[in-house]
Amino acid sequence: MSLNWLEIEKIAKEWTLEAGEKVKEALHNPIEVKSKSNPHDLVTEVDKKTEQFFYQKIKQTFPDHHFLGEEGIAEEGILQSLDGTVWIIDPIDGTMNFVHQKYNFAISVGVYHNGLGMVGMIYDVMSNEFFHASRDNGAYLNGEELVPVKERVLDESIIGVNGKWLVEERNVYQNPLRALVRDVRSIRSYGSAAIEMAYVAADRLDGYISVKLSPWDYAAALVILKEVGCVASSFAGNELSLLDSGTVIAAKPQLHKEIISSYLGEEF
Repeated sequence: MSLNWLEIEKIAKEWTLEAGEKVKEALHNPIEVKSKSNPHDLVTEVDKKTEQFFYQKIKQTFPDHHFLGEEGIAEEGILQSLDGTVWIIDPIDGTMNFVHQKYNFAISVGVYHNGLGMVGMIYDVMSNEFFHASRDNGAYLNGEELVPVKERVLDESIIGVNGKWLVEERNVYQNPLRALVRDVRSIRSYGSAAIEMAYVAADRLDGYISVKLSPWDYAAALVILKEVGCVASSFAGNELSLLDSGTVIAAKPQLHKEIISSYLGEEF
Protein backbone atom coordinates (compact mmCIF):
# COMPACT_ATOMS: atom_id res chain seq x y z
CA MET A 1 0.00 0.00 0.00
CA SER A 2 1.40 3.41 -0.95
CA LEU A 3 1.59 5.93 1.87
CA ASN A 4 0.09 9.40 1.59
CA TRP A 5 2.75 11.49 3.29
CA LEU A 6 0.75 14.71 3.27
CA GLU A 7 -2.03 12.88 5.09
CA ILE A 8 0.45 11.42 7.57
CA GLU A 9 1.88 14.90 8.09
CA LYS A 10 -1.63 16.21 8.80
CA ILE A 11 -2.30 13.45 11.34
CA ALA A 12 1.10 13.92 12.98
CA LYS A 13 0.45 17.64 13.28
CA GLU A 14 -2.89 17.04 14.98
CA TRP A 15 -1.28 14.67 17.46
CA THR A 16 1.61 17.04 18.14
CA LEU A 17 -0.69 19.99 18.83
CA GLU A 18 -2.82 17.81 21.10
CA ALA A 19 0.29 16.64 22.94
CA GLY A 20 1.36 20.27 23.32
CA GLU A 21 -1.92 21.14 25.02
CA LYS A 22 -1.46 18.26 27.45
CA VAL A 23 2.05 19.50 28.26
CA LYS A 24 0.75 23.03 28.91
CA GLU A 25 -1.90 21.62 31.24
CA ALA A 26 0.75 19.61 33.09
CA LEU A 27 2.68 22.80 33.87
CA HIS A 28 -0.13 23.89 36.20
CA ASN A 29 0.76 21.03 38.57
CA PRO A 30 3.94 20.04 40.46
CA ILE A 31 6.32 18.16 38.17
CA GLU A 32 8.16 15.03 39.32
CA VAL A 33 11.78 15.26 38.14
CA LYS A 34 14.35 12.46 38.04
CA SER A 35 17.85 12.17 36.59
CA LYS A 36 18.99 9.55 34.07
CA SER A 37 22.63 9.12 33.03
CA ASN A 38 23.87 12.01 35.21
CA PRO A 39 22.42 14.69 37.54
CA HIS A 40 21.99 17.08 34.59
CA ASP A 41 20.21 14.55 32.34
CA LEU A 42 16.66 15.11 33.49
CA VAL A 43 13.40 13.33 32.82
CA THR A 44 9.89 14.05 34.07
CA GLU A 45 6.65 12.12 34.13
CA VAL A 46 5.49 14.56 31.45
CA ASP A 47 8.24 13.33 29.08
CA LYS A 48 7.10 9.76 29.61
CA LYS A 49 3.38 10.47 29.33
CA THR A 50 3.89 12.47 26.15
CA GLU A 51 5.90 9.68 24.55
CA GLN A 52 3.30 7.15 25.65
CA PHE A 53 0.59 9.33 24.04
CA PHE A 54 2.38 9.24 20.67
CA TYR A 55 3.17 5.54 20.91
CA GLN A 56 -0.46 4.61 21.55
CA LYS A 57 -1.74 6.87 18.75
CA ILE A 58 0.75 5.43 16.26
CA LYS A 59 0.08 1.81 17.18
CA GLN A 60 -3.70 2.32 17.00
CA THR A 61 -3.60 4.14 13.66
CA PHE A 62 -0.57 2.57 11.94
CA PRO A 63 -0.03 -0.82 13.62
CA ASP A 64 2.73 -1.82 11.18
CA HIS A 65 4.81 1.30 11.83
CA HIS A 66 7.82 1.26 14.17
CA PHE A 67 8.71 3.64 16.98
CA LEU A 68 11.90 5.10 18.44
CA GLY A 69 11.62 7.51 21.37
CA GLU A 70 13.96 8.98 23.93
CA GLU A 71 12.23 7.48 26.97
CA GLY A 72 12.09 3.88 25.70
CA ILE A 73 8.31 3.52 25.93
CA ALA A 74 8.05 1.31 22.83
CA GLU A 75 7.37 -2.32 23.60
CA GLU A 76 9.72 -3.49 20.85
CA GLY A 77 12.69 -2.04 22.71
CA ILE A 78 15.80 -0.73 20.97
CA LEU A 79 15.32 -0.27 17.24
CA GLN A 80 17.79 -2.26 15.14
CA SER A 81 16.74 -1.23 11.64
CA LEU A 82 15.14 1.62 9.68
CA ASP A 83 13.24 -0.76 7.41
CA GLY A 84 9.61 0.19 6.91
CA THR A 85 8.09 3.31 8.45
CA VAL A 86 9.67 4.55 11.67
CA TRP A 87 8.48 7.40 13.90
CA ILE A 88 11.38 9.00 15.81
CA ILE A 89 10.17 11.16 18.65
CA ASP A 90 11.55 13.36 21.40
CA PRO A 91 8.53 14.08 23.62
CA ILE A 92 10.19 17.09 25.25
CA ASP A 93 13.44 18.34 23.76
CA GLY A 94 14.92 20.72 26.31
CA THR A 95 13.74 19.02 29.50
CA MET A 96 16.04 21.19 31.62
CA ASN A 97 14.35 24.27 30.20
CA PHE A 98 10.96 22.64 30.80
CA VAL A 99 11.84 22.08 34.46
CA HIS A 100 13.64 25.37 35.20
CA GLN A 101 12.07 27.89 32.84
CA LYS A 102 8.81 26.30 31.67
CA TYR A 103 9.85 27.71 28.29
CA ASN A 104 12.19 26.98 25.35
CA PHE A 105 11.29 23.31 24.92
CA ALA A 106 9.82 21.48 21.94
CA ILE A 107 8.08 18.33 20.79
CA SER A 108 10.05 16.78 17.94
CA VAL A 109 8.48 14.26 15.53
CA GLY A 110 10.25 12.71 12.55
CA VAL A 111 8.74 10.05 10.26
CA TYR A 112 11.11 7.98 8.12
CA HIS A 113 10.46 5.37 5.46
CA ASN A 114 13.23 2.90 4.66
CA GLY A 115 15.73 5.40 6.04
CA LEU A 116 14.45 8.45 4.17
CA GLY A 117 13.06 11.42 6.09
CA MET A 118 9.47 11.95 4.93
CA VAL A 119 7.88 14.16 7.62
CA GLY A 120 9.44 16.42 10.24
CA MET A 121 7.87 18.71 12.81
CA ILE A 122 9.22 20.72 15.72
CA TYR A 123 6.68 22.38 17.99
CA ASP A 124 7.99 25.10 20.28
CA VAL A 125 5.10 24.66 22.69
CA MET A 126 5.19 27.85 24.75
CA SER A 127 6.05 30.15 21.83
CA ASN A 128 3.35 28.46 19.74
CA GLU A 129 5.75 28.11 16.80
CA PHE A 130 5.16 25.05 14.66
CA PHE A 131 7.93 24.17 12.19
CA HIS A 132 7.03 21.37 9.78
CA ALA A 133 7.94 19.82 6.45
CA SER A 134 7.28 16.83 4.26
CA ARG A 135 9.76 15.56 1.70
CA ASP A 136 9.90 17.70 -1.48
CA ASN A 137 6.96 19.83 -0.34
CA GLY A 138 8.79 22.68 1.37
CA ALA A 139 9.14 23.70 5.01
CA TYR A 140 6.74 25.88 6.95
CA LEU A 141 6.44 27.90 10.13
CA ASN A 142 2.85 28.24 11.34
CA GLY A 143 1.65 27.62 7.78
CA GLU A 144 3.92 30.18 6.13
CA GLU A 145 6.53 28.73 3.80
CA LEU A 146 10.16 29.16 4.77
CA VAL A 147 12.28 30.44 1.92
CA PRO A 148 15.60 28.78 1.01
CA VAL A 149 18.29 30.10 3.34
CA LYS A 150 20.81 32.74 2.32
CA GLU A 151 24.50 32.26 3.06
CA ARG A 152 26.51 34.53 5.33
CA VAL A 153 30.26 34.60 5.57
CA LEU A 154 31.79 33.06 8.67
CA ASP A 155 32.59 36.30 10.49
CA GLU A 156 29.01 37.52 10.02
CA SER A 157 27.43 34.24 11.15
CA ILE A 158 25.69 33.39 14.41
CA ILE A 159 25.86 29.76 15.51
CA GLY A 160 24.18 27.80 18.26
CA VAL A 161 26.64 26.14 20.61
CA ASN A 162 26.61 25.13 24.28
CA GLY A 163 29.11 27.35 26.11
CA LYS A 164 30.01 24.56 28.58
CA TRP A 165 31.84 22.71 25.81
CA LEU A 166 34.30 25.59 25.60
CA VAL A 167 35.47 25.06 29.18
CA GLU A 168 35.02 21.29 29.56
CA GLU A 169 38.55 19.87 29.69
CA ARG A 170 37.48 16.35 28.69
CA ASN A 171 35.94 17.62 25.47
CA VAL A 172 38.40 16.82 22.65
CA TYR A 173 36.75 19.51 20.52
CA GLN A 174 37.33 22.22 23.11
CA ASN A 175 40.09 24.08 21.25
CA PRO A 176 38.52 23.86 17.75
CA LEU A 177 35.23 25.14 19.17
CA ARG A 178 37.00 27.98 20.95
CA ALA A 179 38.66 28.97 17.68
CA LEU A 180 35.33 28.85 15.86
CA VAL A 181 33.58 30.94 18.52
CA ARG A 182 36.38 33.48 18.28
CA ASP A 183 35.93 33.81 14.52
CA VAL A 184 32.14 33.96 14.12
CA ARG A 185 30.06 37.05 14.84
CA SER A 186 28.39 35.56 17.91
CA ILE A 187 26.99 32.43 19.51
CA ARG A 188 23.63 31.55 21.06
CA SER A 189 22.45 28.73 23.31
CA TYR A 190 18.73 28.06 23.70
CA GLY A 191 19.00 24.70 25.43
CA SER A 192 16.98 22.73 22.88
CA ALA A 193 18.69 21.14 19.90
CA ALA A 194 15.41 20.84 18.02
CA ILE A 195 14.59 24.52 18.43
CA GLU A 196 18.09 25.61 17.48
CA MET A 197 18.08 23.51 14.30
CA ALA A 198 14.62 24.85 13.46
CA TYR A 199 16.12 28.32 13.87
CA VAL A 200 18.79 27.42 11.32
CA ALA A 201 16.04 26.44 8.88
CA ALA A 202 14.21 29.71 9.60
CA ASP A 203 17.40 31.78 9.10
CA ARG A 204 17.52 32.89 12.73
CA LEU A 205 20.82 31.05 13.16
CA ASP A 206 23.40 30.25 10.51
CA GLY A 207 24.53 27.00 12.09
CA TYR A 208 24.17 24.71 15.08
CA ILE A 209 26.81 22.44 16.63
CA SER A 210 26.65 19.68 19.23
CA VAL A 211 29.38 17.29 20.37
CA LYS A 212 26.79 14.59 21.06
CA LEU A 213 23.16 14.17 20.05
CA SER A 214 20.81 11.21 19.68
CA PRO A 215 18.59 10.48 16.65
CA TRP A 216 15.42 11.76 18.35
CA ASP A 217 17.16 15.12 18.85
CA TYR A 218 17.63 15.72 15.13
CA ALA A 219 15.39 13.32 13.15
CA ALA A 220 12.63 15.88 12.61
CA ALA A 221 15.06 18.73 12.02
CA LEU A 222 16.83 16.86 9.20
CA VAL A 223 13.62 16.82 7.15
CA ILE A 224 12.97 20.53 7.73
CA LEU A 225 16.58 21.57 7.07
CA LYS A 226 16.73 19.69 3.79
CA GLU A 227 13.67 21.52 2.46
CA VAL A 228 15.35 24.93 2.84
CA GLY A 229 18.72 23.86 1.48
CA CYS A 230 20.64 23.37 4.72
CA VAL A 231 23.08 20.52 5.39
CA ALA A 232 23.57 18.37 8.49
CA SER A 233 26.32 15.84 9.21
CA SER A 234 28.78 14.64 11.81
CA PHE A 235 31.87 16.76 12.48
CA ALA A 236 33.73 14.55 10.01
CA GLY A 237 31.16 15.32 7.33
CA ASN A 238 29.54 11.89 7.45
CA GLU A 239 25.81 11.20 7.21
CA LEU A 240 24.09 11.24 10.58
CA SER A 241 23.00 7.91 12.03
CA LEU A 242 19.36 7.43 12.99
CA LEU A 243 20.24 4.52 15.26
CA ASP A 244 23.28 5.85 17.16
CA SER A 245 24.33 9.13 18.78
CA GLY A 246 27.26 11.27 17.66
CA THR A 247 28.55 14.74 16.78
CA VAL A 248 26.26 17.05 14.79
CA ILE A 249 26.70 20.18 12.71
CA ALA A 250 23.71 21.69 10.89
CA ALA A 251 24.28 24.80 8.80
CA LYS A 252 23.93 26.56 5.49
CA PRO A 253 25.92 24.64 2.84
CA GLN A 254 28.97 26.88 2.41
CA LEU A 255 29.23 27.61 6.13
CA HIS A 256 28.88 23.89 6.89
CA LYS A 257 31.73 23.11 4.51
CA GLU A 258 33.97 25.88 5.90
CA ILE A 259 33.44 24.97 9.54
CA ILE A 260 34.25 21.31 8.91
CA SER A 261 37.29 21.98 6.75
CA SER A 262 38.75 24.75 8.92
CA TYR A 263 37.79 23.73 12.46
CA LEU A 264 36.16 20.35 13.03
CA GLY A 265 37.39 17.98 10.35
CA GLU A 266 40.63 16.97 12.03
CA GLU A 267 41.23 13.59 13.59
CA PHE A 268 41.36 13.65 17.40
